[in-house]
Amino acid sequence: MNNMEPVVFTAEEKGQRLDVFVVEKCPELSRSHVQKLIEQAHVLVDGAQRKANFKLRGGEAVQVALPEAEPISVEPEDIPLDILYEDKDIIVVNKARGMVVHPASGVYSGTLVNALLHHCQDLSGINGEIRPGIVHRLDKDTSGVMVCAKNDTAHLDLAEQIRTKAAHRTYWAIVYGNIKEEAGIIKGDIGRHPTDRKKMAIVRENGKPAVTHFKVLERFGEYTLVECKLETGRTHQIRVHMNSIGHPLVNDPKYGPKKSSPFAIQGQALHSLQLTLTHPVTREEMTFTAPLPTDMEKILTGLRNKRAKAAQ
Repeated sequence: MNNMEPVVFTAEEKGQRLDVFVVEKCPELSRSHVQKLIEQAHVLVDGAQRKANFKLRGGEAVQVALPEAEPISVEPEDIPLDILYEDKDIIVVNKARGMVVHPASGVYSGTLVNALLHHCQDLSGINGEIRPGIVHRLDKDTSGVMVCAKNDTAHLDLAEQIRTKAAHRTYWAIVYGNIKEEAGIIKGDIGRHPTDRKKMAIVRENGKPAVTHFKVLERFGEYTLVECKLETGRTHQIRVHMNSIGHPLVNDPKYGPKKSSPFAIQGQALHSLQLTLTHPVTREEMTFTAPLPTDMEKILTGLRNKRAKAAQ
């Protein structure tokens, strides 16, 4: 949907809530966002404003018009960066756990973009003012290797490498349970969760194909260290796929067990360990590795010590 361009949908079902109907038709919008749009009269039913819980009778014309986005200025901030490599075309960083990649949802400071704007004289403008230089992303609480583009030529080339799977990404994760297989492939289309719009899920309809390869690195009885390689790059892919086979990531707030984790780590135990790509200008194949963060190292040290004591 484009800003200010109204889109009209026809209600098919009787008794469906207005906000639920709009979210189904506009999956890029969260339910809370839709409810605000309804409250602000940006959603009309047969030309009239209704409440979010209005029950549709079926056959009505539901008009949705997104308001023009307010221009937002992202300011450079002197935030330390762990730089793995940099030249005039690209910069490769080891993103810290807890750092948001780019401004969104009311978070306009403290992001990787704010830090990059302070460090770099220029960044690719393809993704606009909010996401300059950002070719791909990591979740807030996922640490590790990320490449960013300093010019549009580099950006287009890197984005194509990621799209065509010419760039290879390797992740390490600590998951609950003892995985029986030594390795495996998880396939399942990923889309918005049917009832919780803040989560993703394996879905039968309207999902995007996703494939994750995993390999067991170490076993600790109740926990397993796994290596994951992606054929695709869907939102929350590793987290959703590992959960789907009964082995959610340790301390994952969205997909893990509700009980508190015994480990001191902020968010899911997931790290982008390695990225291999072709330099967008020199065409040299390059591999970048980000060492495992201290929090995951401490978890593994504790698990190894416990395993050693049990073996005595």
